[in-house]
Amino acid sequence: MRRGNSIAAKTGGYLVLETPPPHAIGALLLTFAMFYGFVSGRVRVEIISLLTLGVIALALFIAPLPGQSPTDGLKLAFEGFGHYALVTICALMIIGRGLVTTGALEPAARTLTKVWRFNRQLGLLVTLLLAMFMSMMVNDTPVVVLLLPILVSLAARGGMPASKTLIPVNSAVLIGGMATTIGTSTNLLVVGIATDMGMRPMGVFDFTPIVLIAALVALPFIWLVMPRLLPDNSPASGHQPRCFRATLRLGERSMAIGKTIDAVRRLLPDETTVAGPADRILTAGARLTISAPHEALEETVRLLGAHAAPPWLMERLNADYARTGDDLSVVELAIASDSGLIGKRITESGVAETYNVAILGTHSGRPGLDSLNDTDADTSLSEGDILLVAGALANVQKLARGENLLVLEGLREMPRTMKAPLALAIMAGAVIPASIGLVPIAISSLGGAILMFATGCVKFDRVGRALSAKVIVLIAASIAIGRIVLDSGAAEWLSQLIALGLQFLPAAGVLATIMLFVTLLTNFASNATAAAVGTPIAFNLAEQLGIPVEPLVLAVLFGCNLCYATPVAYQTNMLIMSAGEYKFGDYTRTGVPLVGLMIVTLSALLVFRYGLH
Repeated sequence: MRRGNSIAAKTGGYLVLETPPPHAIGALLLTFAMFYGFVSGRVRVEIISLLTLGVIALALFIAPLPGQSPTDGLKLAFEGFGHYALVTICALMIIGRGLVTTGALEPAARTLTKVWRFNRQLGLLVTLLLAMFMSMMVNDTPVVVLLLPILVSLAARGGMPASKTLIPVNSAVLIGGMATTIGTSTNLLVVGIATDMGMRPMGVFDFTPIVLIAALVALPFIWLVMPRLLPDNSPASGHQPRCFRATLRLGERSMAIGKTIDAVRRLLPDETTVAGPADRILTAGARLTISAPHEALEETVRLLGAHAAPPWLMERLNADYARTGDDLSVVELAIASDSGLIGKRITESGVAETYNVAILGTHSGRPGLDSLNDTDADTSLSEGDILLVAGALANVQKLARGENLLVLEGLREMPRTMKAPLALAIMAGAVIPASIGLVPIAISSLGGAILMFATGCVKFDRVGRALSAKVIVLIAASIAIGRIVLDSGAAEWLSQLIALGLQFLPAAGVLATIMLFVTLLTNFASNATAAAVGTPIAFNLAEQLGIPVEPLVLAVLFGCNLCYATPVAYQTNMLIMSAGEYKFGDYTRTGVPLVGLMIVTLSALLVFRYGLH
């Protein structure tokens, strides 16, 4: 594999940085543009990833790398879709989906509920430990998906407020996911790239002892300190309850007809906010954009004689109720990371026609959308948003199942518990042979995914919910970015740049700096892309500083998992944001100390483990 021209020299024993090759400059600019796209959030991750692949393919076709043909660039750009790391990630997604749909993890959840009812502090500790160990074997997101409704429900019944438990539990999940090669897709990506570059293949549990010791150091902070740093956002503490934005349609007999918005505001509950100019005269059929808690929303609808959904839809729901006798329920549903509703507006989602339910209002999980105006109620839906949905129980269940939504209050889909032991056996069959070195994890996980389909633990028509298109395209683009950064000489140049500042530091300082560098990238951009860029840099840096490559690669892997400090750092961070009523500062206040604690501990453990004293 070509690494580019020499871009550094030594003068008097010191490293001197030279100008990078043109292809390296282009690779760095493209990487920066990709990072900026992720951070800005203006364009969806899938679009940015596909654009990145397209730019790589076209640029290398027009200006191939030295010694390569134009078609070699196409291979470099798109070979990530066939990379064994991506195949392994997809297979593990399917296995994780099988564990969720069969209820294989439900016994642990029931035990957890009993412990919480016995003692809240003990319940939190057991939850943290359970979350940590579950995420070692199952991808982080399904673990949070399982625990989120449980913790929200316990909080509603007088348990510890959800705002004080969700970030600590999420942090424990992220630490557990760091402990094995299969814990997260990022781990598999780092190990896969490093193996391609010549590092020895790593087993499932090769670095687990290091992470477990670091987890013991971090656990007291997560358990005892983090909840104290977080606000009590429960209604009992006087915190404003979750508000839903809704568009109300005034009926022909509404008492608001002929009145101004200012006059109407004085008649509504104090918690209700109405958008629009104060002197606007309301007419029959007019629409009002409001923001209100659930109870206040229903009271506002009653007082105004209005509908929170199109009148034809409410008439159809009431007609179904009259015909079938099925009670109408109002349920809060959170949008998961792989929901088909992400990026769609309510008016274009087709939910009403497909599932015969009405979306009464939305609560945004995105920071910066607290202001209310006339267009807020129909903004594009995003991961972590919460929907207030009305409909028959069976139809709401179909919606939650069909669009991959999490039930926060009310309903819960019944798992296929008869297949739970089988799903656990398949998971064990995929992990154990790989952990003892009998077969590669790519082979065992692929076999496990096939068995999940063959046994009915995951249905073929549900595979779209098991696999995340966003993750697939992102991983493929990350692999391509990693290759172009390496082959163009950009990784060598960056490693030289970093080495200039690190050449006089001890090994522990080098490892801590690399971990911090990757941590900053992963908290403000994509951890997958940070992994793809950081791994080649680690290889070149090891050569420049004379440090074994394996601890540097693990420093990159660990840094990619230290995504506690911002809500955009990882998809589970966004998933809990609305349910916990969190602000950006809540993540920073609790995440920055945890990042510092983990970097110091992990760096020291790597030095001790690899004898770099």
